[in-house]
Amino acid sequence: MTDAPLGPEAPHLPVTRESPLGRFVPSAPPGAATHWGTGAQNGVQMAQLDRTWLGPLAPLLEDPSVTDVFVTGDSGTWVDRGGGATPDPRVHLSEAAVRDLAVRLVARGGRHVDEASPCVDVRLPGGVRVHAVLPPVSTSGTALSIRFPRAVPPTLDDLAQTGFFSEVDEAVVRACVERRANVLVTGAGGTGKTTFLAAMLSAAAPGDRIVTVEDVAELRVVHPHVVSLEARQPNLEGVGGIDLARLLREALRMRPDRLVVGECRGVEVRELLSALNTGHDGGAGTLHANGLRDVPARLEALGAVAGLTPAALARQAVSALDAVFHLERVAGRRRLACIGSLGTTSEGELAAQPGLGAGRAARGAS
Repeated sequence: MTDAPLGPEAPHLPVTRESPLGRFVPSAPPGAATHWGTGAQNGVQMAQLDRTWLGPLAPLLEDPSVTDVFVTGDSGTWVDRGGGATPDPRVHLSEAAVRDLAVRLVARGGRHVDEASPCVDVRLPGGVRVHAVLPPVSTSGTALSIRFPRAVPPTLDDLAQTGFFSEVDEAVVRACVERRANVLVTGAGGTGKTTFLAAMLSAAAPGDRIVTVEDVAELRVVHPHVVSLEARQPNLEGVGGIDLARLLREALRMRPDRLVVGECRGVEVRELLSALNTGHDGGAGTLHANGLRDVPARLEALGAVAGLTPAALARQAVSALDAVFHLERVAGRRRLACIGSLGTTSEGELAAQPGLGAGRAARGAS
């Protein structure tokens, strides 16, 4: 392939090309860097990780089971291979080296970390998520947390082979996807909420238009029609920020068949529940919660931030959400611990109980 001529005589190159699925996707510009490569699955282009960006941490990625790497100043390096974080003596960096690596990784994600912005969360090509906190906010030295996605996003079948559905009926999950139930995936950090949600969305009908909204894009959905929206932080002047609530409103104008919020953590819960109550089925979101019984309290806390009274939040949530999938991590294994639903008590308070109610999810599971 030869380089295209430059200057006024250069030919007008197409900005799109037709994919085998009949969709038009952006064409790569002449001379574009391709060292990181792409992998196509079911029409979805997925960037591959360039380990050279990780500098001294690159050798840790020789083990494909690594999901997280944590570095805190000169205290050492910890690695999670799915069974919990353990120290790795192969890499021991100085505080200066950790800070330099954090600055470079954050810059690779298009942002900056310094004394004015000491806490930063970014996404790198390949789906890697980097979170950095500088001193003095981090009193133990520069704290660097890196999460690596699996080379191939797991499907529901893949999860089943690991025993993920050992505590529940897998057919209920598949029925919820097929019947376009609105679901909430809950669990503590590191239980696999994002992975499970992506696997469910990958099982959606090929004709569905899926629009995802995330603070930092992590969902890797293997599906022919996915639109991913990512929040943007304000610049140094404090302008230009786009939060999840704003993105949700924009997503509603994009005629989604399935509207997905990667993680509900603030006022966006109001927009999500409102959307799911106005004819948008097949929607989903994730929420941090310690157990199924704790989900109502977490929703009420977010609703209070959004200006919803507990009674209003209860009515919205019960009407909008057909099923709650709660995940756990036990002895290093991630699993779907229980399937529940939301209802109200005789006093009108929001409550969660095991099993499905009489909504769309229950009809699909019968």
